[in-house]
Amino acid sequence: MLSFSTTKKRKIVLSIMLIIGLLLTLKVTYWYLLEQGTKSIAEQSEKQINELVIFIDNALSHYENIPAVLAQNPILEQGLLDQRNPQTIEKLNAYLSELQQVTESSDIYLTDALGVAIAASNWDVPNSFINHDYSFRPYFIDAISGKSGRYYAVGTSSNKRGFYFANPVYHKGVVLGVVVVKVDISLIEQQSSGIAIASQYEFMISDPDNIVFLSSINSWRFNSLTPLTQAKRFALNSSKRYANRPIGELSITPNFALGESSTTQVYQISSSEGKEKYLERHQLMPNANWNVHILAPMKPLYESLPPIMLLAATLYLLLALFIIYSLERRKNFLRMRQAQNLLEQRVKERTLELEQANTQLKDTQDELIQAAKLTVIGSLSASINHELNQPLAALRSYAQNTQTFIGRNMIEDASSNIKIMIELTDRLADIIGQFKSFTRKSQGKDNATEINQSIEQALTIVQPEMDKQGVKLSLKLLTGKCQIWGDKVRLQQVLVNLISNAIVAMHQSTERQLQIKVYCDSKVNISIQDSGPGVRESQMNKIFEPYYTTSERQGLGLGLSISQRIIESMQGSITVENAIPGGAIFHIILPLYLREEV
Repeated sequence: MLSFSTTKKRKIVLSIMLIIGLLLTLKVTYWYLLEQGTKSIAEQSEKQINELVIFIDNALSHYENIPAVLAQNPILEQGLLDQRNPQTIEKLNAYLSELQQVTESSDIYLTDALGVAIAASNWDVPNSFINHDYSFRPYFIDAISGKSGRYYAVGTSSNKRGFYFANPVYHKGVVLGVVVVKVDISLIEQQSSGIAIASQYEFMISDPDNIVFLSSINSWRFNSLTPLTQAKRFALNSSKRYANRPIGELSITPNFALGESSTTQVYQISSSEGKEKYLERHQLMPNANWNVHILAPMKPLYESLPPIMLLAATLYLLLALFIIYSLERRKNFLRMRQAQNLLEQRVKERTLELEQANTQLKDTQDELIQAAKLTVIGSLSASINHELNQPLAALRSYAQNTQTFIGRNMIEDASSNIKIMIELTDRLADIIGQFKSFTRKSQGKDNATEINQSIEQALTIVQPEMDKQGVKLSLKLLTGKCQIWGDKVRLQQVLVNLISNAIVAMHQSTERQLQIKVYCDSKVNISIQDSGPGVRESQMNKIFEPYYTTSERQGLGLGLSISQRIIESMQGSITVENAIPGGAIFHIILPLYLREEV
């Protein structure tokens, strides 16, 4: 009972420790991933905001010097001096309209010293700027005082967002009027939105009053980042910066504070589509007096946390299980080691049995091959005897003649007979040597084997049978060296077997023609064609099976099967097909080892 209670307590303590460790692992993983992910997003936002600020600066600077250049043109000065002349104003309107198309600006217009537009590029449209008073605009106030003016606003006439560049027009040192170039910032907004989409972030640009007037999200536009007090609303209405556009408040948590020391903050922005958290980074554009805000969505980071935390929990549990397993494993180590030793002993015994079986199988296969060769020699024995008897009979005849020549003291004739007898003896030795080499049991050693030589040696063995059966031979060998890598004796056995089968197949043929050809490209192809009846289609798939014979090809039931195995052991193949004129063609295809043409 005590032992059970102790074991139960240990399990409870172990479970509590595992749960505490799991909670700590999840907390540390969450904190680390959130910290590193936020840092990575902040670094990326730093690069993105620099790129966006440079792009917008370059887009605006394209128009920056246009008013200063235009102010130097005498036609503007003449128009201000002679503004009551319709022809002068008409000429000035045409000039400003042409400049507007060339510079690709939104509008260009000229005001007098009171701020009333006297000429404009849009002079011919219903909402033309002509005769409108722009003296309240800050860019006019700056320009009329002799400085360059810059200002963002929504046009009171066109109701379009634009950035205004203004410059004074002088006459003898006195400011007569102001030339203004308006840039349509909606084009800049579209291009900036394309950059934001490609880089997977949102952006907004606010004026000094913290009013968003450019944004990649439509619902953010014309909203204040800070609360709209009564005084702020009055100031916005007085400046007419946004014309008649209603200004709302963007729902941001926590409250947006542009003056904070840190330029990076995580905000939650609410909209009709829901709440979304963004990492905000802002930067001031001094020339335009704009604040550019990059808002990187935090949603991908938050969505990536659960799978990684799950992975961390899984790894923690695996580690804990591994430690528990290791402790248990130590207890069972001796028993497992004993079982392993027993298993190794059984494997060794089984391996030894398999090796013995393989050795026995190889010996049986070699004996079968040797028996097949001896069977071939047996089937050719009558022809072999005839081939040997001819030289032996000639030897006896020459020996008797030599004895007679010696008795008559005809030494030269006797010497000539002895020379012929020596040649006949060499011929017998060559024939017997070929059969001895063929019948010798092969050691199964692979070497570089000359194809022409193997075919000629095989023909030497079957030549007596060919002569006996009246078979005509057509032989086409290769010029130069052509070698394969394999056992010379076994290749010779395959050739003898196929040629012998071909001779047997032609027993009932009136014309007995045997063709042996050798081709060589990337492989060696030996074809053996007879003029027999050929192979039936039903026998094509069975002809290489063991113990299978045909009535036309009486011979060894194992010959073709053994031949196929020998060729396959040399990484080659053997096939059979019927010739169009008649007869069968066996193809032996072997990998080429060496080819040297003469």
